[in-house]
Amino acid sequence: MINEFSHVFAFFLLAIVFVAGGLMTNFFIRPHKPNELKLSIYECGEDPIGSAWLKFNIRFYIVALIFILFDVEIVFLFPWAVVYKQMGSLAFYEMLVFLAVLIVGFAYVWVKGDLDWVRPKPYVAKLDDLISRDMPRIAPRPAPVISQPVPEEIAVN
Repeated sequence: MINEFSHVFAFFLLAIVFVAGGLMTNFFIRPHKPNELKLSIYECGEDPIGSAWLKFNIRFYIVALIFILFDVEIVFLFPWAVVYKQMGSLAFYEMLVFLAVLIVGFAYVWVKGDLDWVRPKPYVAKLDDLISRDMPRIAPRPAPVISQPVPEEIAVN
């Protein structure tokens, strides 16, 4: 039993030696001439301005998750295509069901609007939207009763 684990241990040690050997070889062979331009921050061809702690639009993450989801599911098509003729018609119908599930998921994401990259216009609520006149949040005060007549200069016609 120890002999069987010795093979695993030998491969583990060999992996460590290869990684450490590569890093040490790189350290001794590479040119080491740092200057201000090499040590400066570089971000996609633009000089960074401002703080790096920015809030990103959630659409970046949603599109990335959708891409990964469909990409991983499409990977299942390649092994199926290789052995399709050997598996027969049952495999074909199973793949049709699998593709139907993918298409339904894709249609759901499309209808929901997660694939639209156009930034939606923000909805700015108005006072009339917040406080309905049909169902006020606060009971309206009764109008004051004016016992004296209103002068003609103030009265609105």
